[in-house]
Formats: sequence, C-alpha cells, structure tokens
Amino acid sequence: MAQKKLRVAVLYGGRSGEHEVSLLSAASVIRNLDRERFEIIPIAIDKQGRWLLNDLRLIEEAQNKKSLPVVTAASPEVMLPPQPSPAHQGSALRALNASDASRSMPQLDVVFPVMHGPMCEDGTIQGFLELAGVAYVGCGVLASAVGMDKDVAKRLIRDAGLPVVPFLIERKVGWESRVDELRNRIASDLGFPCFVKPANNGSSVGVHKVREPAGLAAALKDAFLYDTKVLIEKAIDAREIEFSVMENANDPSQPLVSVAGEIIPHHDFYSYEAKYLDENGAGLELPAKLTDTQLRDGQRIAREAFLALECEGMSRVDLFLDRK
Repeated sequence: MAQKKLRVAVLYGGRSGEHEVSLLSAASVIRNLDRERFEIIPIAIDKQGRWLLNDLRLIEEAQNKKSLPVVTAASPEVMLPPQPSPAHQGSALRALNASDASRSMPQLDVVFPVMHGPMCEDGTIQGFLELAGVAYVGCGVLASAVGMDKDVAKRLIRDAGLPVVPFLIERKVGWESRVDELRNRIASDLGFPCFVKPANNGSSVGVHKVREPAGLAAALKDAFLYDTKVLIEKAIDAREIEFSVMENANDPSQPLVSVAGEIIPHHDFYSYEAKYLDENGAGLELPAKLTDTQLRDGQRIAREAFLALECEGMSRVDLFLDRK
C-alpha cells in the first residue's frame, strides 16, 4: 500500500523588505522537496499581504528557476482560519472570493514558511500558525522573535557568558538631534569603521559599513527605513564561520552541531549585493579550515547560543573568528 503523501504548504513572499530573497529561498526548497513523499501547495504572500494559492505546474514551467513568481492574475486569494479544525487533522484553506468558493481548497498537513524579515520569521507568522493549529517547520514563536531582533539576541547570548561584538543601540524617534552625540560615543566606545544595521531585518538589507563619522547620518537614515531600532556594531577583521544546529530529541540539553562552513565575501563585506545580486559575490568553504581546537570551541559556542535563544528544530549560528 502506497504511503499517503504529506501536503506541505510552502509559504513565501511577504510584506517585508526581504520579499525578493524569500522568492529565491522558496524556489530552492520546492526544487529539493521529495515529490515521492510530499505534495507541494505553493502559497505566495504578495507585498500587500494577500495570500494567493499559486499553481505548482506554472511555477515548474517558468523559465526562471531560481526565483518563484507571485502569480496574482489567476491565483485564488485564500486565508487560513485562525483556529484549529474540529477534526484536528490539519487545516483547509478558504477562498475569499465568491468565484473561487466552489473550488476545492487543499487540506494542509504542515506549513513550511520560507520567509525572511519582519512579519515573517520574527514570530508573527509562527504565532498565527499556532492559533490555526497547523504544524510548521522551524523554530517557535519565542525563538523566532528573539533570533530576529539583533539587540535582544546579542544581550541574551552575552548574558549566557558568550562573547559578542561590542555594540550600541539607537532609536528612531529624535535620532537626528542626537547624531553628533552618537558620533562621539561611537568614536569612544566602538571606533570607526562600524556597521549600522536595522535591528529586525536580515539579508544585509539596510546594512552599511560606516568608515568615517561623516557617513553616519546617511547610514542611519537608510537603516531607519526598515526598523525603528538600529544596531551599531564595531567592525572587526574576522572570518565568518557558520554552523547548523539541530535540536536533539533524545537530549534537549545537547543540540547536534554540524561541521563548520566559512563564508568568504568577495566584496567589502557580506552585503545584499554579495549575497544575491553578484554570482561571484561570495564563496563557501566547506568544511572550513579550522584547527581541531577552533572547531570544538566553535561547536560549543554554537550549541550554547542555540540554547540561549530558546531555539527549537534547526537553526543556523554564525560566529566571527578574529584573524589576529
């Protein structure tokens, strides 16, 4: 007897500034999901926040295989009811338009949110899926929220006794009146160059390397387009080492940590352009060239960071190894 396929809703797009990045990530997920085990239900969220049931056949026939389309013209607008189904066997989508109401809406077994940035990977979509009573891939509400907020994540990791790069926080309200004071504080506490980053964003969107005090105001102005809180971080000459960390079902206190990979940017830093626009913007060395001691220390720190942020499932932890 053939095993019933799990219906996996791949949720992608979203209203954040990382919408286009999600289209790339979701294309990779759909390409690599095992069609013998999973039935794929692609659901696109456009930049206005509408949920659209896309056609997998049209996606697979599209010429651009690296990025998913958000098909709006012929796609039914759908919603997921924010309460569990009475049978507790997944949730069915509902069509919002009368003309689509007669169409059979698929029953979902699990949602795979392949989304980036605020209103996506920051605990918001995870909380909604909790309300709907639908199983989903990735970390839960708390871990997603604190992992998205660079300020909170760094404080939790620091309080767990792990090393963090020195940083300052600036708020949006009235920042222009404090910029001269902030320049002096950065020069005293961090030094230039420094990095300016939206606290709740990823993919290096809105991130700037500020080499001199004169460039601070412009960097802050752009970063505040994406968040009301900005992280200002000391620039260090370091190697970027990454680990995958997976929850250990047999012993939650001992998460499983992968071998190390090293991201080698070919730009000034690992910018949005280096990540997504320039095919030669960065390289990945796997496994990273580390001594046995460096590898053990890195895996220990990644494991402790995973626990400090209350992660579940699987996460990626990036560490910075000083070149000195």
